[in-house]
Amino acid sequence: MSVALSVWRLTVGVGDAQNPNEGDPMPSVAKSMLDTHPGTIDVDLEDLARCVDACYACAEACTACADACLGEDAVAELVRCIRLDQDCADLCVATGRVVGRRTASDAVVARAALQACAQACASCAEECERHADHHEHCRICAESCRACEQACRQLLGALA
Repeated sequence: MSVALSVWRLTVGVGDAQNPNEGDPMPSVAKSMLDTHPGTIDVDLEDLARCVDACYACAEACTACADACLGEDAVAELVRCIRLDQDCADLCVATGRVVGRRTASDAVVARAALQACAQACASCAEECERHADHHEHCRICAESCRACEQACRQLLGALA
C-alpha cells in the first residue's frame, strides 16, 4: 500500500495507525502470505502482518522523503533528515524481511531487528517533525515513521 493511500486512509478515517488495513478493500499481501504459511508461530498474525506492512510503507515514505529533500532549495539544511531517511528506509526493509520469515525464525534476531527499526523510526520521525511545517513530505514521512515505530514496539511486546 502506498504511503499516500495510507495517509489518506488515516485522514478520512478508514483504518487507523494501530490497524492500517482495517476497512481496506485490498487485503494485506503480508497477511495473505502469513496466513498461507504451513508452520505455526507464537505471535498474533495480525500484529505480525501490521508490522511488516508498516515497515514497507515506512521504507517507501523515507525513500520518497529523502528524494524530495534533495529537490528542496535549502538542501544543506536537510542533510541530517536525508541521512536518517535513508537509514530508516534500509532498516525498515531489513526488519520487514526478517520478521516476515517464519520458518526456523530466531526470536533474538527478530527482537534486535525490531528494536533497531523502532529506534531508527523514532529518530527519523523526530527529525522530520522539525521540518514538517515547511515540507509536507517530511510531515507525511514523520507520520509513517511513528506508525512503524508503534507497530515494531507492539510486535516486540508480543515477542517478549
